[in-house]
Amino acid sequence: MSQQRIPTWLTVGLVPAINILMAFAVSALLFVYIDINPLEAAQVMWEGAFTNAEGLGFTLYYATGFIFTGLAVSLAFHAGLFNIGGEGQAYIGGLGLGLVCLWLGDVLPFWVLLPLGILVSGLFGAAWAYVPAYLQAKRGSHIVITTIMFNFIASALMAYLLVNVLKPEGTMATESRIFAEAAWLPKIHELLGDMGVQVAASPLNISLFWALICCLLFWLFVWHTRWGYELRAVGANLSAAAYAGIPYPKVVISTMLLSGMLAGFFALNVLQGELHQIKLNFVEGFGFTGIAVALMGRNHPLGVILASVLFGFLYQGGAELSFEYGIDRNIVVVLQGLVILFCGALEHLFRPRLESVYLRLTRKEAN
Repeated sequence: MSQQRIPTWLTVGLVPAINILMAFAVSALLFVYIDINPLEAAQVMWEGAFTNAEGLGFTLYYATGFIFTGLAVSLAFHAGLFNIGGEGQAYIGGLGLGLVCLWLGDVLPFWVLLPLGILVSGLFGAAWAYVPAYLQAKRGSHIVITTIMFNFIASALMAYLLVNVLKPEGTMATESRIFAEAAWLPKIHELLGDMGVQVAASPLNISLFWALICCLLFWLFVWHTRWGYELRAVGANLSAAAYAGIPYPKVVISTMLLSGMLAGFFALNVLQGELHQIKLNFVEGFGFTGIAVALMGRNHPLGVILASVLFGFLYQGGAELSFEYGIDRNIVVVLQGLVILFCGALEHLFRPRLESVYLRLTRKEAN
């Protein structure tokens, strides 16, 4: 069966959609087991995530974080690299952003703090990705092992700093002081309120726009620049890329730096947009979930956006389920696991059959 004869809409659109539907079908069996009507549960999740301004705001707030970590993993995938260090890179990016807001929030105006925060969070995230990248490019250390280890190092480093350096005197909470208001990102509902449109409050903030800009820049870089071509060439066939004169160490290091930078931007949404202080474990697994977002989104920025909205729906919808039925909020982890199972490990379960049906139909039409 020739893969070239299969249209993109089938492999990129229809197959993932069916996989997601199968994941939800198995989820329905789970709800039946815990004595909850799956149709009512789906309705509660949908209404809580999309049908009111507050729920939609929370859904898009979660999706914004997933976009940054999903893009970070996707970029590395295009170069044949498996960056599992998004959690640590986002953590250290938050450290850089937090230091800017803590030290300069009382000194600089917002219009200076915003680009400075973007720059520093990206630089700190990229710096944390540099050592694993160097070890992969120059010493042959596997990027998966080194990035995982750097997640633990980042966690230990942040715990030490929050306990011994950044924690204000007279408190036991492992968190920094509150940033100056000049460093806070405006919320979307506040901006709409200034324009006379009153909507319910939510943590959704203007970092969403930067996430969408990053998606556009990602697309331009990967598919419309010479550097993006080199990156994809290394990921597609390392031997052919080397024969063509593409320097492997340079591509690995530059790709991982950009990947770490994207992960570092995650802190804009959470720290500068919502928490307004550095807290322990503020990443909350978004770096790891970004791997699933990248896989579901087929490493394309549009796919990453759609997958991020899906996972944002699961997060917010899971919270609504917990509130409505009193079940453990970790039910969302089970739902995520099923989505990842069918869209990742069982990705090709239905694909051969669908391709076969499509080819038969096209042959009949041709005859």
